[in-house]
Amino acid sequence: MRYAFFPGCVLEGAAKENYIATTAVAKALGIELVEIPGWTCCGASHVQDVNDLAATAINARNIALAEQMGLPLLTVCNTCTLMLRKAKTKLDNGQKDQVNGILAKAGIKYEGTSEITHLLWVLIRDYGLNKLQGLIKRPLIGLKVAGYYGCHILRPPAVMDFEDHANPQSLENLIRAIGAKPVDFAAKLKCCGFHATYTAEPDVIRITGETNQSAAEAGADCIVTPCPLCQMSLDMNQTEGQTAVGCKQEMPVLHLAQLVGLALGLSPEELGINMLIAGRELIKARIS
Repeated sequence: MRYAFFPGCVLEGAAKENYIATTAVAKALGIELVEIPGWTCCGASHVQDVNDLAATAINARNIALAEQMGLPLLTVCNTCTLMLRKAKTKLDNGQKDQVNGILAKAGIKYEGTSEITHLLWVLIRDYGLNKLQGLIKRPLIGLKVAGYYGCHILRPPAVMDFEDHANPQSLENLIRAIGAKPVDFAAKLKCCGFHATYTAEPDVIRITGETNQSAAEAGADCIVTPCPLCQMSLDMNQTEGQTAVGCKQEMPVLHLAQLVGLALGLSPEELGINMLIAGRELIKARIS
């Protein structure tokens, strides 16, 4: 299995531990990730408010670079997945010629041949949970995991279209496959608020506290999310969030690849778990 890898800006900086975990897990599973040469930021769900055509064009370029590699494009970020799939939807429904006129100045052409996918979807649909189960070396038996989806991997459903956006089960199925126990909690489909950090920080901190508190009250040992932006918000704002809602329980928040990697027998160091802010010692003690 081979994919054109679009890491996105966040994996090169603030969530470098997710880059470490993703590449380690891919290697352990025999999935080849070939980073797209010359990829650029997807616009992070903001640029379209300034210039919608530019948002489509920059992502058409990213997709076209994957097409030149002859591979499907894989990301590990919900927002990157959404931006790329929104662009592809527009391109495949009437905007291709207009955008190719822009790309022609750089000698690039969008054809529409590469699929846009996410690591969570690849593990379930392409790799298969049965095959994944066969490689588990450290079943996470007894670990109670709250699966936090994040908005952009589910909505808008007409663009994302992987599962029922109102009752998703992909995270829960994956959690069971690696031996852990999925925990249902009230906040699992709510927004983390990441994209409102600069305009409504107090609200984002309160949402962080409510989300982590919701998982704690449901009995979770940790949260796992397929989105590095959700992980960052729930992790870095945790102390302030606890204060906002009066909850003192520390809650580890893992990237999807980190949880899968633990079940594959990789060490916390190999998965960048030491780079998390909250609860890293709790999760290390839980699996020891």
